[in-house]
Formats: sequence, C-alpha cells, structure tokens
Amino acid sequence: MPVHNVLSGLRVVDCATYIAGPSAAAVMADYGADVIKIERPPLGDPYRFLAFAPGMPVTPWNYCWIMDSRGKRSIALDLNQEAARNVLLALVRAADVFVTNYQPPLLRKFRLRYEDLQPENSRLIYASVTGYGEVGEEADKPGYDMTAYFARSGLMQYIRNAGSDPAISPCGFGDHPTAMSLFGAIMMALYRRERTGEGGKVTANLMHNGVWSNGSMTQAALCGAEFAERQTRSKPHNPLVNHYATADGRRFLLCLLDPAKDWTKLCTALGRPQWIADERFSTPDARRTHSAELVALVDAITEAHPLEEWKRRFAECDVLYGVVPETKEHPSDEQMAAAGVFADIVDAPVPMKTVASPFHVEGAPKEPARWAPEVGEHTIDILREAGCGEDAIRAMLETGAAQQFRRED
Repeated sequence: MPVHNVLSGLRVVDCATYIAGPSAAAVMADYGADVIKIERPPLGDPYRFLAFAPGMPVTPWNYCWIMDSRGKRSIALDLNQEAARNVLLALVRAADVFVTNYQPPLLRKFRLRYEDLQPENSRLIYASVTGYGEVGEEADKPGYDMTAYFARSGLMQYIRNAGSDPAISPCGFGDHPTAMSLFGAIMMALYRRERTGEGGKVTANLMHNGVWSNGSMTQAALCGAEFAERQTRSKPHNPLVNHYATADGRRFLLCLLDPAKDWTKLCTALGRPQWIADERFSTPDARRTHSAELVALVDAITEAHPLEEWKRRFAECDVLYGVVPETKEHPSDEQMAAAGVFADIVDAPVPMKTVASPFHVEGAPKEPARWAPEVGEHTIDILREAGCGEDAIRAMLETGAAQQFRRED
C-alpha cells in the first residue's frame, strides 16, 4: 500500500445515493482519498437493495454495493435533526470535496445547496450530479441513467435493428460514464484550487453525458443530416461492420473500416479469395447493394467452424474483430486481468475481486480495495473526528440523530 498516493490527505463527503455520484467518490478512494459516506438511518442508501431487485443477477452477495462503495467509511445521520446537521457541517468544514445527487427540492429542504455549504468552507469543491441539468423546466425532474442517459439521449432508440423493439440498458450503463465526467470535473476544480486557493462548484448530468456518448449522431442532427434507414443484421449497410455466429454458438464482431485493405484480408481468412474481384462484392457500393446475399454467404462459412478457428484465421490475416462474450465470462478473461480491469478486495469475507476504476496513473498504484461498509459502520469514529464528545454521541444515538451499526451474532 503506497504511503503517499495521488489523493492521500483529501477528505471526500459522499452525500449521494445510487451510482453516478458515489462511484466518482469510489474512484477517489482508489487513489487514497478518505471517503465518508453519509447515509440515512435505518436502511441507508437505497442502492444497497438494487442487486436484489427482480431481473438482476442472483447471488447472496450485494455486488452493486461492493463495487461502488468500496474503500469508504459509513456514518448514518438523520439530517432532519439539527444535531445531525451540525455533524455534517463539521465534516464539510474539514472536507475537500462534497458529492451529492440529491434533487433540488431535497437540497433546499436539508440546506445542502452550494450556497448553503460554501460559507462553511471556501476551499470546498462541491460536486453535483443531476438527471437533466441545473436549469430549465426539467431541472427538478428525477432521472435515472436508464431514463435521462439512455432514453433521452437517443441511444435507446438508436441501438436496435429495424423492426425490433428498443432494449433496456443494463444497470449503471450511463451512471458509471457520468461518474467519470464528474470525477474529471472534481480533479479540474482541485487543480484550480491549487492555483487560486478557492473552491467551487462542478456539475454533471446524465442527459448531457448520454448525448456526449451519442455525440456523433447528435452532431449529424445538428448539421441537418438525413439519417440512413435503420438496418438489420441480415441486410446491413456494411457487411464488414457486422456480427456473425460460429459453430460453437459464439459470436464475433467485424469492424473493417479500410475497404482498400480489409476486404482482401477478410476474403483470405474466409477461404474465399475468389470474392476479392467478384463484381457483387468488390467495392463498398457493391457490398451494400448485395449485403443480404453477402451476409448469408459469410454466415454459412462462419457457422461451420468454432470461434477458436476464427481467432486463428483472423490473427493470421490481420482481420480486426472483437469477440462478443457473455458478461459472466469476464472473470475468466485473461486480457481483462492482465490490463488491470479487476482488483482484489483485500478484506472480503471470501476471496473476491471488484471492477477497478478504468484508468491507471504511472507511479501511483491504486489503494487495495476494501470491503464496502455496513450502514453506520464507522459512525462512532466519524462522530469523534467531527468533535463530538461521548455524551453528545450517546445523545445522538438515543434520539436517532445518528445510528451505529451493530453486527449480528
């Protein structure tokens, strides 16, 4: 464990729920920040229960919470009570970063807006995530990544075949990318603070990040483009950018964008060199015109051999492709492991890994991942750090202003 990491010495108050805000704080914990998670007693962040919702993968482990709350400390505070608010303000005064995704009405109710907290700490970086932005008619509207990021951005409507219903995005599909935007904004604000000594407010919203992800198509719309008719896999605009099945039920995706070179390579790999000069397929326009015929021919060939055979042929012929795995295969993916995609949770009750933050800083290895906290697991310690005496702590526990986690025997 590094003695001094990039963010060692920074304190982050994570006063957010679900994913986008809290996972940005988890990335900061990866690099040494002390992250204090504020949770509402008695049940804590509702994200604790998402892994057990209908349709989610089934396991006894709370995998959503394990990933996005690793490395944090939890204090349970009822912010409706003044004693709890006073503790929060004490934490804010000692903090470098405050992260929230509370909707504006809740921020007003609990007096957690930037203008409420900035007078307590002029060096504070206040980081806010919303569904649809800070201003406008929909500023107060609640938004999840499924609605604000995936649906509103056009991604949901775009990522489907002609004649097919749109799909539903997987859990955290837009939250985790949005978290990285928020993390970048926080780091920029911290850099500015190093130069000016002043804190400030940074924001990110799910809708904007969704449009950024769909940016090429959105820019086309901004340029008044006429959009192509939606394609199907069996009759695509470009059969060289398409997915195909193998004999063993696997699937790979071709992404061949250089027609001058890639067509010859693919024909060689498929064992059909005669197609190179075939008038039906020899040019991009010809392949588009005869795409259904070409896809059917390629299907017949790829479905005759297992994936490993196609890996070998594509490697020999320098064909750019990607395997399409099931998510359940990720734990055994050797390249993911080699690239540092996974990290061991050092204090997990059983050997377990988590998904590491998606970048690496040379010379600054990430902190070992620690088990995500229970609701109020660190309440007493954090109350003491906030300056509360034992009598005050006892009173807060008795009134419910704070809650201490009690491990069941």
